[in-house]
Amino acid sequence: MEKNQANIVYPKVKFNDIATAFWRGIKPQKWRMFFLLVSITLANIASVITPIFYKQFFDIVSAGGDKRLIVGKLVVIIAYIFIFNLGFWAFYRVATLFNNTFQSMVIANLKRQAYDYLMHHSYSFFTNNFVGSLVQRVNRFARAFENLFDDIAWNLLPLAVKVISILVVVYFINFWIAVIIFIWAIIFLLFNVFFSIWKLKYDILAAETDSKTTGYLADTLTNQNTISVFNRFKYESQGFRDVTEKQALTMKLTWNLSSIMDAGQGILSVIIEFILFYFAIIYWQQGLVTVGVFVLLQLYVISIIDQLWGFTRVIRIMYQSYADAKEMVEIMKLPHEIQDVPVAKNLSVGNGQVEFEDLTFNFNETRQVLKNINLIIKPGEKVALIGPSGAGKTTFVRLLLRFYSPTSGKILIDEQNVSKVTQGSLRENISLVPQDPILFHRTLAENIAYGKKNATIEEIKRAASLAHCDEFINNLPQGLKTYVGERGVKLSGGERQRVAIARAILKNAPILILDEATSSLDSHSEMLIQDALDSLMTDKTTIAIAHRLSTIQRMDRIIVIDNGQIVEQGSHDELLSKEDSLYKKLWTLQAGGFLKEEDEEEVNGADENEDIKDED
Repeated sequence: MEKNQANIVYPKVKFNDIATAFWRGIKPQKWRMFFLLVSITLANIASVITPIFYKQFFDIVSAGGDKRLIVGKLVVIIAYIFIFNLGFWAFYRVATLFNNTFQSMVIANLKRQAYDYLMHHSYSFFTNNFVGSLVQRVNRFARAFENLFDDIAWNLLPLAVKVISILVVVYFINFWIAVIIFIWAIIFLLFNVFFSIWKLKYDILAAETDSKTTGYLADTLTNQNTISVFNRFKYESQGFRDVTEKQALTMKLTWNLSSIMDAGQGILSVIIEFILFYFAIIYWQQGLVTVGVFVLLQLYVISIIDQLWGFTRVIRIMYQSYADAKEMVEIMKLPHEIQDVPVAKNLSVGNGQVEFEDLTFNFNETRQVLKNINLIIKPGEKVALIGPSGAGKTTFVRLLLRFYSPTSGKILIDEQNVSKVTQGSLRENISLVPQDPILFHRTLAENIAYGKKNATIEEIKRAASLAHCDEFINNLPQGLKTYVGERGVKLSGGERQRVAIARAILKNAPILILDEATSSLDSHSEMLIQDALDSLMTDKTTIAIAHRLSTIQRMDRIIVIDNGQIVEQGSHDELLSKEDSLYKKLWTLQAGGFLKEEDEEEVNGADENEDIKDED
């Protein structure tokens, strides 16, 4: 059944799909896997042969005779036992060595495989999923392989080898005892298979409730500050209590079912031991088996029960691994929403002209965000996008970056349709300074250098200086080597904004997008970097989503968007001179707010830079 979560319809996933995904990770290490499995097979064959010598040992002892002759025979037998036990030990040690390399490499391959596919999903995919849940899915995918392979290699394979080998050995001793063992093994296996399959739906439910709990935890931890501001600790605590209680009930059910399965296996183990020895006694009375057979059967019964009990774990973990891997494979089978066309070419930007032709964009085919947008932005022109909240300004630039695909119409850069060029080359030619920059938990130097591959330290320092990052970097004990914390939490909003601007300066792409690029800056900081922005925008096609007076007045043209349409455009003075102009109304309503905001920032801005001063 297809799964619909947060407007995402996931494809149906079968066990074969999971096996195929695992094989892609295994394939580079297939020869290590081959030698690993051969070593385990030989070790278990040796373990089945060894009890045959114990049978001979006790047959000779029970037969009586000249002890001097008997001792020689017994010493030879225990020598063989030693050799086969040593072989068992050696083969298992070899298998362990192969396993250590094989599994560690495959787990790394699977994580990379999941990560690479996940990271190419669209912007809307990530807005519809918890980051914490996605992280857990990647880890579970690799862990599912580890658990599954461990049970197949170290439990299921030994089980198959031992059961078949034991049946062959016992068959040559007594046909009917072999039949009893065979019938009992079939009953034991069928019980485990059918019970485990029936229990599967509850294992999947347990995995899903665990993902929801993790997602809720990650979401609330990320928004801890918001929870504090709104004093919603009790509300969120109750929410977390609800999801954990639901998880606890699911876990209790699955654990109780596992206990029932263990009880069933236990009673079957008691029954087989009684039946085997009952018939062995009868055959011994008839002279059909020797005393050594009792020893052989006891060793085989203990071994086979242990291995069949292991088969139960195999079935349980196989389906548990299926449940764990299923959610990640769903994502890996889900086609990427935004894909390069098969013959996509690299974007070549010469002038930097951007053109929107009859552009329309809908969310979920029900909510129209942009409608029939026709706009040409000339090479090197600086335009501002202005409009009420929700007018479609941010969607406008996300379409240019191909975070979304247009419902209809097209976007051209130097007469090249952006839907026909590679996404990588498109984004290489566009710099973005977002409204709320999120930084990596890496050093300041690494965050700034993200704008240019192989950037030198001199280039990083120059970009930081132009963005006036050096003003706060110089006050840090470790300077550019300072780690900024998760999402850049150790920096103030204005400092993160300047790091983002430095990154854009370093990238130096021909097309620049400023999404409220100065929104987090106080008036003093804004004044310091306006010259850097002017330098950054020189000879670049610039699109700025802006509300600030200082940013708007630097633009060559202002585009006013309302209800998803361009309602007017022109220079600041031209739009103010028009009667009934929406821009004029917005200006009248907000111009005082701009000036008031700037006055307040001059008073309060000095407090923004205190967060990191004392950090080591």
